[in-house]
Amino acid sequence: MSGAALGLEIVFVFFLALFLLHRYGDFKKQHRLVIVATLLAWYLCFLIVFILPLDVSTTIYNRCKLAVNSSPAESNGSYVTLAPSKQKCFKPWSYIPDGIMPIFWRVVYWTSQFLTWILLPFMQSYARSGGFSITGKIKTALIENAIYYGTYLLIFGAFLIYVAVNPNFNLQWNQLQTIGIAAANTWGLFLLVLLLGYGLVEIPRSHWNGAKRGYLLMKTYFKAAKLMTEKADAEENLEDIMEEVRKVSESIKYNHPLRKCVDTILKKCPTEYQERMGRNMDDYEDFDERQNSYPSEKSLAKLHKQVIYSVQRHRRTQVQWQILLEQAFYLEDVAKNESSATRQFVHTFHSQEPENKIIQYFYTPTVEWYWECLLRPWFYRALAVMLATFSVIVVWSECTFFSTKPVLSLFAVFIQLAEKTYNYIYIEMACFLTIFFLSICVYSTVFRIRVFNYYYLASHHQTDAYSLLFSGMLFCRLTPPLCLNFLGLTHMDATISHKNTQPTAYTSIMGSMRVLSFIADGFYIYYPMLVVILCIATYFSLGTRCLNLLGFQQFMGDSEMTSDLIDEGKELIRREKRKRQRQEEGENRRREWKERYGNRDESTRSRAVHTDQKESSFSETNANRSLSKYTRSNGRTERDRIELLQDAEPLDFNADSVNDDPLESDSGR
Repeated sequence: MSGAALGLEIVFVFFLALFLLHRYGDFKKQHRLVIVATLLAWYLCFLIVFILPLDVSTTIYNRCKLAVNSSPAESNGSYVTLAPSKQKCFKPWSYIPDGIMPIFWRVVYWTSQFLTWILLPFMQSYARSGGFSITGKIKTALIENAIYYGTYLLIFGAFLIYVAVNPNFNLQWNQLQTIGIAAANTWGLFLLVLLLGYGLVEIPRSHWNGAKRGYLLMKTYFKAAKLMTEKADAEENLEDIMEEVRKVSESIKYNHPLRKCVDTILKKCPTEYQERMGRNMDDYEDFDERQNSYPSEKSLAKLHKQVIYSVQRHRRTQVQWQILLEQAFYLEDVAKNESSATRQFVHTFHSQEPENKIIQYFYTPTVEWYWECLLRPWFYRALAVMLATFSVIVVWSECTFFSTKPVLSLFAVFIQLAEKTYNYIYIEMACFLTIFFLSICVYSTVFRIRVFNYYYLASHHQTDAYSLLFSGMLFCRLTPPLCLNFLGLTHMDATISHKNTQPTAYTSIMGSMRVLSFIADGFYIYYPMLVVILCIATYFSLGTRCLNLLGFQQFMGDSEMTSDLIDEGKELIRREKRKRQRQEEGENRRREWKERYGNRDESTRSRAVHTDQKESSFSETNANRSLSKYTRSNGRTERDRIELLQDAEPLDFNADSVNDDPLESDSGR
C-alpha cells in the first residue's frame, strides 16, 4: 500500500476539480488555455488540502522511528518495538516513502505560485482584451500588467538594496527564498482570516435557514426582483451595444481595411442581431475615405471588448432567470404539499429535462414528500448544529493555538491523544475533517462573493473567463497560508509548538520563519485572533447593513425595501407561472387534437394520395394514346421535330392586362 493512497488521491482530486470547473465554466465556448490554467490552479490547491493529512501521519511515524533509533529497541517486521516500554510503532497504511513528499510539495507549491503571481494575471488581461490578433492581445496584457509587475519588482529591489547596505544582515539564497514565501503567506493570511470569519458563521446559518420554508421562499422572491432588474439592465445594455455595432457595420464596407475587425465583432453578436444586420447592409457600396469618418482600430477593439462583456452578461442573466423560476416553483410546490393528506408530492409543472429512470424508481412521489416535507428540515437543523459546533471549536483553537503548556487548542489535543496510540486512521480522519472544514469555509466564500459584474462565479456554465482565472489566483494565494494555519492549530509546526522534532515535509518546504521573527512570533500568532471580531460582525450582519445603507439592496427581514422587493418578486413569479400554465394548456390541447383526429387525417391523406396516383396513371395512358395517334411511321426525322419546337414561341403574359373589374373587361372586349 506504500504510495497507493497518494496515487488514488491524486486521481480523485483531478476529477473533483474537473467536475467543479465543468459546472461553472463552459468547455465548448471558452478558450482552451483558460480552461487548462484554471483547472491546474484548482487542482493544485485541492491536492494540497487532500494530501496534507497523509504528510502528517507519515511525519508522526518518522518521529516514532527517530525515537526508537535513539533508544535500545528490537525490530519486528513492519513495526519497531521499544525495549523499555514494549511500545510498537506501526507503519501507517498510507505511508509515503522518504524523499517523495519534499519533491512533491516543491513542485506543487512553486507551480501554484507561478500561476497566481505571473501567468494568471497575464491571462486575465489577455482574456478581457478586445484585440483582433494574438499580438495585439499580448501587447494589451503586458501594458495592463506593467504597473502590477513593476510594483512587486520595486518592492523586492528596495529590499535587496536594504539588505546589501545593512551590515547586520547576512542573508543567503535560502533565507531570501524564505522571506519571499513569508511575504506571500502574509498577504494570503490577511485575506484568509477575512473569508474564514465570514464562512464560520454564514455556513451554519445558511443550513439553519434552509430548514425554514417561508424564509427560503421569501428570499427567492427577493432574488427574483433583483435579478429582473439586472436582466432588464443587461438587455438594455446589449441593445445599445448592438446599435453601435450596426452603425459601425453600415459605415465600414466590404473593401475597407478594417472590415475584418467588424466581421470578428459580428461573430460575437447573438444570431438574431447578426441576421438583422445582414439584411440591412449593402456590401456592394464602395467606401469613400474622404466623405465619411471611420472609427479607428483602437475604438473597434474597445467595442469588441464591450460586445463580449454584454453578450456574456445577457446570456448569464437569461439562464439564471430560468433557474430561479424553477426554484421558486418548486418551493411553492413544497409549501402546498406540506398539508397534503395523500402524502404524495405533486408538481405544478413537469420537469423540462428527462429524469433518470433509476432515480424515478427509488425517488417516488411518496419518498419525495417524506424527504421534502418531513425529513429535510430536521436534517438541515441537525447539520447546522454540527457545523456550528465545529465553528466554535475552530474559533477557540484560533485564539489559543499559541499556548503549548497547557495545550488549549482542541485540534492539537485530539492529534496528540491519537499520536500516543499511533492510531493513524484516526489521525488522518481528524486532520482531513479539520482542514476540509476550514477549506469549505474559505472556498465557499470565494464562490459566493461578487465584486459588481467584474468577478462573479455563476453555476450552469455561466462564469466568464476573467472570473475563472481570478478564482484560480485566489485559491493559489489562500491555500498555502490555510495549510500553515492548520498545522499551527494541530501543533505540527515547530514554530508554534517550540519543540525540536522532525517537521512535516510541507513545513520544510516553507522554510524556517525565524528569519523574520516579527512575522513568526507576532503576525502569524495574533492576527488569526481577529476571526472572533469578524464572526461577531457576520453574526449581526454588519456588512449586510452597511451595504444596504450604501444603496446595495440586501436581504434583511426588518427592512422596508426588502418587503417591497419581496412583493415585487412574488408578482413576477406569479406572472411567469400563469404564462407557463398557458403554454402547457396549449400544448395539451394540441396533443389531444393529434390523438383524437390524427388517425382520421392520416386516412384522408392516404386516400387522397391513392386518388392522385389513379389520376396520374389515367392521364399517362391518355397521353400515350394521343401520341400514338398523331405519330406517323414515315414522319419527320428527329431534327425536323426539334426545329419545329425551336420555332415555336410561348405566349407572352402581361400582368398589367389582368384586371379584377368585370366592367372594364367587357368594355375592353
